[in-house]
Amino acid sequence: MKKNLLVVQAGFIIVSSIGGYLLSLTGMSIGWMLGTIVAAGAISFWRPRFLLPSTSTKGIHAYWGYIGQYILGIELGQKVNAAVLQTFQDHWIVIVIMLILSTIFALLSGLLLLRFTKESLMTSFLSATPGGLSAMPGIAAELGANTATVSIVQTTRVLLVVCTIPLFSFYLSSDKVIEQSAQHAIMTPLSPTSFLWTQALLLTAWIGYHIGKLLKLPAPWLVGGMLGVAALQTCLGLYTGGNAAAWWPHQGITLAQILLGASIGSRLNRKMFKGAVRVCMVGLLSSISLVCTTILCAFLISRWTNISFVTATLALAPGGIAEMATTSLTLHADAAFVVAVQVLRVILILSFLPVLFQLLNKQVKKRTVGKAG
Repeated sequence: MKKNLLVVQAGFIIVSSIGGYLLSLTGMSIGWMLGTIVAAGAISFWRPRFLLPSTSTKGIHAYWGYIGQYILGIELGQKVNAAVLQTFQDHWIVIVIMLILSTIFALLSGLLLLRFTKESLMTSFLSATPGGLSAMPGIAAELGANTATVSIVQTTRVLLVVCTIPLFSFYLSSDKVIEQSAQHAIMTPLSPTSFLWTQALLLTAWIGYHIGKLLKLPAPWLVGGMLGVAALQTCLGLYTGGNAAAWWPHQGITLAQILLGASIGSRLNRKMFKGAVRVCMVGLLSSISLVCTTILCAFLISRWTNISFVTATLALAPGGIAEMATTSLTLHADAAFVVAVQVLRVILILSFLPVLFQLLNKQVKKRTVGKAG
């Protein structure tokens, strides 16, 4: 049964990737992920039995997305260098401002949901907080919020961000992408030494995942793998004065886009939106306002610093670590900077906001009981 399910889900991913291939023909570097999301979402709504069992409501298995994150982690880890560390040292104040602003915008978006829906304070805030599709519904269940509403709004926002921010960034930086794509095409030839270094990267990323999981880092396959590979690259650079000449095919980023796109799109189903039209509409409007505010703040930050507009936009975008990491890699933005800001924000959100929401919820309940008495 498990073997048949594996074959069915692999077929789902392959069919969904056709949408990615078609969109990639436009020359859009992020087309593989966007096209796959659209195709996977359409299949999930249609739900043909030979591609997606009707009993499956959570989409394809999570390990497909983990494989994509694992590949991304290795890609990103190889890009971490002294220049990235220097960027943090030069702009740490800006990074703190970005984290604070994105958190404030999330709270305002939550107030919008609270005002125009019948959801509770806890549900509204958790729905609007950009902590990730995998993390926030789980936190909602622990804190007694409406997990269905949180899942719907989180999914709606991630799809909106992933389908708009990359397009916006692509057309904004299309000249740079074309200019840099020729340099990106250079790949280390396959040899016994380069293949050995590839195995070292795979092993280091795997160890990094386990350390990240132990430390409870968000998206450990991506973040832990990136930190593990970055540590290996840094140590090697200090010892030899250069990076490991590992054989790493550029098609890996395409595979990561397909796996992440299929994983996101497969979560859509009709049951999610049944009887939740008002929540969907308000959630969509709040997400649109959040995206517009993000773009405005990214523009201001790019004017004040030497951080590019695309990098600032992707770092602030409330679309998830893996999704923004993929976009930053394909658009040749400062991917390590984007992931670092995204990770710091998620850590801040998951560490402090649930506790804050719980305290606020208790205060609201006390006032309600007091007025009733």
